[in-house]
Amino acid sequence: MAQTSGYSLRWLKGVGEVAAAEWNALALPLETPFLEWEWLNHLETSGSAMVRTGWLPRHLTLWRGDHLVAAAPLYLKGHSYGEFVFDHQWAELAYRVGEPYYPKLVGMTPFTPAVGYRFLQADGETGVNELFLEAIDQFCQQEGISSCHFLFADPQWSEAIQPLGCHRWLHHHYLWQNHHYQSFADYLAHFNANQRRNIKRERQAVQNAGLQMHTFHGADIPEHFLSLMYDLYSNTCDRFLWGSKYLTRQFFQNLHRDYRHRLLFSVACTEQGASEPVGMAFCIIKNQQLYGRYWGTWQEVDSLHFETCYYTPIAWAIGRGVQTFDPGAGGRHKKRRGFWATPNFSLHRFYTHRLGAILPEYIHQTNEYTVQEVQAINENIPLKATPPVTEVAGMSLSLAEESEAE
Repeated sequence: MAQTSGYSLRWLKGVGEVAAAEWNALALPLETPFLEWEWLNHLETSGSAMVRTGWLPRHLTLWRGDHLVAAAPLYLKGHSYGEFVFDHQWAELAYRVGEPYYPKLVGMTPFTPAVGYRFLQADGETGVNELFLEAIDQFCQQEGISSCHFLFADPQWSEAIQPLGCHRWLHHHYLWQNHHYQSFADYLAHFNANQRRNIKRERQAVQNAGLQMHTFHGADIPEHFLSLMYDLYSNTCDRFLWGSKYLTRQFFQNLHRDYRHRLLFSVACTEQGASEPVGMAFCIIKNQQLYGRYWGTWQEVDSLHFETCYYTPIAWAIGRGVQTFDPGAGGRHKKRRGFWATPNFSLHRFYTHRLGAILPEYIHQTNEYTVQEVQAINENIPLKATPPVTEVAGMSLSLAEESEAE
């Protein structure tokens, strides 16, 4: 523990070392749900994010007496799996130039490619970014850690922390925005005629298979859905995403106890009822943001994935005034359902000489290509007329400014 100006810095080995109420006093005001104590604690205590799986919690906290005033969820990593920001080429480069890449320090919510990571801090606290970065630098240099990476950074926080010696790497994810839709039909009306017919055909195919769609939110979610969701998630990973089964059954089951107010299930079932779903999608809701996380099905049904993961959640979101829907990682097919390629950043600090000399320039060049890619994707969304691209949570990028800052 280090003392500074009447405050104390402490490195923790798990979020469970802090009371849920203390941690959530900092996390609940944020837009993201994925830095809340319950989500992080269930990841760490369920056997999902732990030493055995290559995620060693090393959370940095700031205390004023016995009162928590700031926190940074951090993990020591000996690999790059489960991050969804793909730096494997960096590890290969480090090997070729004779420098270690692992272990590295990562700031993110494990296995959760959703924008919103930042340092948590109480209202009125200042200088937390500088203080934490100084502590992180000292920790990494003392422990021989090659680099520190903040992934899926909160947009405003990214803007604030980049001038403090962080190199910003541009990525993109897909995001649906509610352009004042009053109904699902209103949403459909924005597509060109060909895509409207395609979406209607996809939805009709699910009905023709004898399936009905239902949504369950919060207290309405049956407890057995969580264990069933693990089975479906596990089945999907085994069939399509080999090597990416990061979560345990216990993680899903524990969410029902203290986190179900954040959960939304999109459920496909037969006419006999919804107690034994054929397929389900698992989403998280906070305020006006919806996040798609996992899905699975026991039957191969034409377009069931699109209905369960996109159309039913979008209809639910429109009915409740939800403003954005992040459907999860990957999948260019999302653009044909009205999801925009939307920029996000990771931030990086390097502590070995050669990586620090080579990778910042690589990052800047890659950013230029990513800007072009985002523009190309959005120019091909099948809408009647392309609406102006709106800023999402203040996200902006000026490559010229980026270059000057670095």
